[in-house]
Amino acid sequence: MGFFQQLEEVTLRNQSLVCVGLDPQMEHIPERFRGRPDAVFAFNRYIIDQTRDLVCAYKPNFAFYEALGLEGLQALQRTIDYIGGAVPVILDVKRGDIGSTAEAYARAAFEVWGAGAVTVNPYLGADSLEPFLRYRDKGVFVLCHTSNPGAEQLQMLSCEGKPLFERVAEMVAGLSPANNVGVVVGATYPDRLKAVRKILPQAWVLLPGVGAQGGDLEASLDAGLRPDGLGLIVNSSRGIIGAPDPRQAALELRERINARRGSLPAERIALGLFDAGCVRFGEFTLKSGLVSPIYIDLRRLASYPRLLDEVAGAYAHLLEKLTFDRIAGIPYAALPIATAVSLRTGRPMIYPRKEVKEYGTRQAIEGEYRAGERVVVLDDLITTGASKFEAIQPLTDAGLVVEDVVVLIDRQSGGREDLAARGVRLHAVLTLTQMLDILLRHGRIDAGERQKVLTWLNSSRLTSA
Repeated sequence: MGFFQQLEEVTLRNQSLVCVGLDPQMEHIPERFRGRPDAVFAFNRYIIDQTRDLVCAYKPNFAFYEALGLEGLQALQRTIDYIGGAVPVILDVKRGDIGSTAEAYARAAFEVWGAGAVTVNPYLGADSLEPFLRYRDKGVFVLCHTSNPGAEQLQMLSCEGKPLFERVAEMVAGLSPANNVGVVVGATYPDRLKAVRKILPQAWVLLPGVGAQGGDLEASLDAGLRPDGLGLIVNSSRGIIGAPDPRQAALELRERINARRGSLPAERIALGLFDAGCVRFGEFTLKSGLVSPIYIDLRRLASYPRLLDEVAGAYAHLLEKLTFDRIAGIPYAALPIATAVSLRTGRPMIYPRKEVKEYGTRQAIEGEYRAGERVVVLDDLITTGASKFEAIQPLTDAGLVVEDVVVLIDRQSGGREDLAARGVRLHAVLTLTQMLDILLRHGRIDAGERQKVLTWLNSSRLTSA
């Protein structure tokens, strides 16, 4: 598994974009560790034990270990060995040199120290980075716009009409066919991060400057998060390792980040659906015979696994608030969604058949269940409640209890009210109006298209009433 694959896996497992900077300075190490011959390693081990389930990576800065001589370097090696392969390690060395020297630096970082990734300096040009990029299963983070005040002196210099840091980002865009390169951009300059993200829409960004350096975390998240809610590694050193309770500090930072990420899924999903062709605008004849200015086809989700996973995460978030034993996907569009939700949450899935076979088991419901269990019905969208009642009927006939339906999109055509009239609650990731507002805000549609859909929606409500 390559570095960035592991990073994404750990990020999803720990639901965290937090990276702890393991930068021990003896004067900041608690008294109880200082008298020990292995004080630095003992302190690092304590931090790791307190935080390993709350982070996506660790970042030891080589300078702090080198400054302690051989004992410091031994502490670094023991620290990396102790972390093992469970959490990615970014060795912050900021190397950059010519030819055989760069090769030696790369060999040291990856083969001697066993780091998963390194930080490098691009000042000598792309050829100085090539020895690091040769290690295709490793990560390379190129300094692009650093967090220190002096960054302005060089990194904002005009270079053929663009600031130098943007030229660096453009160089990075063409560097690695193995896609094993990211960039470093400081949280103290969120506007620069936004510019880098336009050039490198998918790259991972190592984000220093949060905490003691006064970086704007929320602005940086808004500027740097990818549509899938990933793509940023938020480093905190003193803010966590110098805290009275490092675990609590890491937890608070994770929750602060996730609160911001949590406000984004609806936007990411709405944009993803549009870009995947699941939401189209024009003139479409619906099953009812009505001509609609919008068409929503969520069966296409099966061909977009990352978007499907994002959708499954949004369903899982809604399900956290509900009490149930199983989920039931409605054929056909919701079956991939329900399967993805089941895999993400570990909750067992069943589904009512559209047609009962005249051979074999002749079951109306596929999957294992017991009468009396509570089932949440999952579907892709809701217009009226008619199709939901058709799916719920065989479930209740089998003795299952259905009180909740979860959908991705509520078309706001009376479905919520229909379900409520029969004692069933509707939970939706997005309403049609919310989706239109997001698409307008991000320039996917114009105000006229939005109004056309809203006008049609209001008239169709009146017609159905």
